[in-house]
Amino acid sequence: MKRVIALMLALLMVLAGCTGGKQPTTAGPAEVPQEYRTVYSGEITTLNYLTTASTNEFALAANFVDSLIDYDRYGVAQPCLATEWKLSDDGLVWTLKLREGVKWVTHEGKEYAELTAQDFVDAMKYVLDSKNESQTANIAYSVIKNAEKFYNAEITDFEQVGIKAKDKYTLEYTLEKPTPYFLSMLTYVCFFPVNGKFLSEAGDKFGTDNANILYNGAYMMETYEPQTRRVLAANENYWDKENIYIKKITQTYNKEAATLAPELVLRGEIDYAELPSSIIDEWMKDETKKDKLRPQRTTFYTYFYCFNFDPKFPAEFEPDNWKTVVNNLNFRKSLFHALDRKAAMLTSEPYDPEKRILNTITPKNFVDLDGKDYTQIGKLADFTNTDSFNSKLALEFKEKVLTELKGKAKFPVKVLMPYNTGMTEWTNRAQVIEQQMENLLGTDYIDIILDPKPPTGFLKDVRRAGNYAFLECNWGPDYADPETYTDPFTPDNNYNWPHLAEGYKEANGKNTYENMVNAAKAEVLDMAKRYTLFAEAEAFFIDQAFVIPYAAGGGGYLASKLNPFESQYSPFGLSSERYKGQKVMEKPMNSEQYTEGLAIWEKERAEALKAAK
Repeated sequence: MKRVIALMLALLMVLAGCTGGKQPTTAGPAEVPQEYRTVYSGEITTLNYLTTASTNEFALAANFVDSLIDYDRYGVAQPCLATEWKLSDDGLVWTLKLREGVKWVTHEGKEYAELTAQDFVDAMKYVLDSKNESQTANIAYSVIKNAEKFYNAEITDFEQVGIKAKDKYTLEYTLEKPTPYFLSMLTYVCFFPVNGKFLSEAGDKFGTDNANILYNGAYMMETYEPQTRRVLAANENYWDKENIYIKKITQTYNKEAATLAPELVLRGEIDYAELPSSIIDEWMKDETKKDKLRPQRTTFYTYFYCFNFDPKFPAEFEPDNWKTVVNNLNFRKSLFHALDRKAAMLTSEPYDPEKRILNTITPKNFVDLDGKDYTQIGKLADFTNTDSFNSKLALEFKEKVLTELKGKAKFPVKVLMPYNTGMTEWTNRAQVIEQQMENLLGTDYIDIILDPKPPTGFLKDVRRAGNYAFLECNWGPDYADPETYTDPFTPDNNYNWPHLAEGYKEANGKNTYENMVNAAKAEVLDMAKRYTLFAEAEAFFIDQAFVIPYAAGGGGYLASKLNPFESQYSPFGLSSERYKGQKVMEKPMNSEQYTEGLAIWEKERAEALKAAK
């Protein structure tokens, strides 16, 4: 048996607890009231963490339910609900020992039951029941033995699925094949537990409100008043409650949250606001405001513009015509080279736009191969190192399209581009893109139609509904492997992605990109070959202009009373969404404090990662 117990003992000496480690001195004096107040405009549509794939929703779930492992503030794996684990010699069976005495409680803090291994089995059975329409089931069934067969009803006996409660506190996963990144998947919602008895009692009401879920994490949702407020209270029955410093989190609904938040921070009414680019100059020039302002770290969320190959929008926007042109490679390439990403990014990052712009789907510094960044492997490096914006090429492709589609398509092409009105910068960016691309390509060629949509339900009503032609989309990694950035583009995700593009079907009935990705997924022993195959697939995907890579998440500027170097850190999963381990400071951190803190954190992180290895 192979085991990482020695590693875990070393980690525990370096970093105590789930989020431990030395805390920065910027946390502020102990007498600062530990209540954290924010405003929001996008209401959640469910608290059912076993079905949602929305960041807005699982960010809450991360604070309500713990995961088997967690990541500390340096990004080092830590015991959480599992205290130890081992892997079989063949790389197929993971056995995890659970923490004893962990309690499930109601939203009122009343003890309901003890957490057991069966809770993970019951949760996975729910996720893999296709009738429940879990948006993350594909992540689980991509690795667990027989899980996809159960999901597709090819087998009906759940005992054949590779998850077992060996005893009250021992959980076992059997995988379809060795999966080097499996441990990193365990912080994602489809691997969260649920109490089976409560789930059965709640039935269809599970996750419909705060009273219809249970909590074993750091916080409970004490109050849930949709489009009014949400109040999270520290869980006094939490197994690691000494590391919960913020006792109350109040989130108040305001449809103008993005616009009003900076002023509310200045008035001391809330503790966090992202600053729209339109006011950054004003804050920079005002010494009082500037002292409350700091940069925001970029994240591993990736943003890209998507072409819809299965348009479901109203007839007035000419979906049939759109389907004709979007299946023309030169049309996609004309838009691919026409989008000036720097001009678009200036709406969010006016001071340093280059730091967020991406030429690939997988961001830099996510994973490496023997010290070589994944984005520099093979042909993918050509895209990584080249700006896609090229007005000359854009116009050349336009001329090809006008010749190829003469008499087959109507020009100008109506390009329906919805945007989320809850985000000021998205609104501004949509307008910039409309003007910039129409000015370059000509209004005789494209007519970009902006379609403002409310923030609540945007993902469901626009992206998943196919109610767009051209749309800014994003994706966050779920585990530590390039495969995670291919997940949104598989047929299983039903996001109207390019598996529906015409002209790419191969002999096995799948399209070229899907076959390339499947070949990469199949390689689980030779990591150099695996990464190379994924890089080739991504390079093909970009070369065929199925999407237009745009940017990394984060960046910009904000005012916040939370110290970013206290928060848990992980590029994937939900650890970084947790409030555990953080303190509310007396006043927002300024840019100078941030720069100093970042340098210290980066040095400490390098040491922590070295110790972990």
